[in-house]
Amino acid sequence: MSTPELTRAAIEKILHEFPDPETGRSLVSLGQLKDVELDGDRLNLTVGLTSFSAALWDSIRSELADFVRSRLPQLQQVEVQVVPHERPAEKLGVVGVPAKAVIAVGSGKGGVGKSTVAALMAYGLSAFGSKVGLMDADVFGPSIPHLIGSEGEPVLRSGRIQPVVVDGITVMSMGFLVPAGEAVIWRGPMLHNALTQFLRDTDWGELDYLIVDMPPGTGDVAISLSQLVPVTGAVVVCTPQDVALLDATKAVTMFRRVNIDVLGMVENMSHFVCPNCQTRHEIFSSGGARQRAQELDVPFLGELPINIQIRVLGDLGKTRSCLEELSIRPYVDGLCQRLVRNIVNRRRRSPVLPSLTVL
Repeated sequence: MSTPELTRAAIEKILHEFPDPETGRSLVSLGQLKDVELDGDRLNLTVGLTSFSAALWDSIRSELADFVRSRLPQLQQVEVQVVPHERPAEKLGVVGVPAKAVIAVGSGKGGVGKSTVAALMAYGLSAFGSKVGLMDADVFGPSIPHLIGSEGEPVLRSGRIQPVVVDGITVMSMGFLVPAGEAVIWRGPMLHNALTQFLRDTDWGELDYLIVDMPPGTGDVAISLSQLVPVTGAVVVCTPQDVALLDATKAVTMFRRVNIDVLGMVENMSHFVCPNCQTRHEIFSSGGARQRAQELDVPFLGELPINIQIRVLGDLGKTRSCLEELSIRPYVDGLCQRLVRNIVNRRRRSPVLPSLTVL
């Protein structure tokens, strides 16, 4: 097979084969090839990427450069610059949520730090540059308002709920609407109606990701969520010991039965590193979630350690500040990057179809 001639036309033809990470369709056909500068055997490309893939911009820059070099080996240098590219989110499901991906964060049991992981994921994706919303679907025991340190109240404006905005993320929770210490005693239909209102009537703005903090267990919420909006996938949180892994397995089964793909498992409280001697202690064992994920054919997204600052900052309502801790930030970044990568790979295998305008 001969090497294509080194021309701008040949370069653009090759770039037609490179998929946009958000949709899985051609970058060129979507108008995201912004500039091509060819100087002899040196090539400078400028491509536009949406904030949906912000966590992967560095790796996609390298991936695109390698892609071009593999097809045009006569090039001695390929430089890729990424610039922001705007693309509005389409409204999803019968409730019309303006998000490019809806991620359910669940667990088979309580006490595994699911809400903390959901909040850290939301803040982590936002820190990379994505537009993120966080919905607390744990109506009976909402933890998100405490973790993010907000006592704000949503207001109704022109028939739309104006959510609370904290540290750059848009948040909605029953905890904003019910006085602290008051119990919510509802049957299933009332719960379904509340979720519908949260999703349909909240003015979320344009979102890349809507993170949904699910209640523990395998109850009504997963069924309602799957009926109201096309969920991109679920993240299952567990701790390493066997009793938690048994319940995590049930959570994976539940999501699959309501046709929600499982994007991965997270092992929370995986280990403890002594801040004085830096010795690693596996208090609840370690590696159980990775092994169980492999057995269930589920991606493993990573581990989060037992870290005193996660507890302290969560209790203070300053979970966002965990990203300022060098002992925490790399774990959160890795989790978010692997999550986005899994979504991107799925969309590249099955590209998102363009919406059609009905005349």
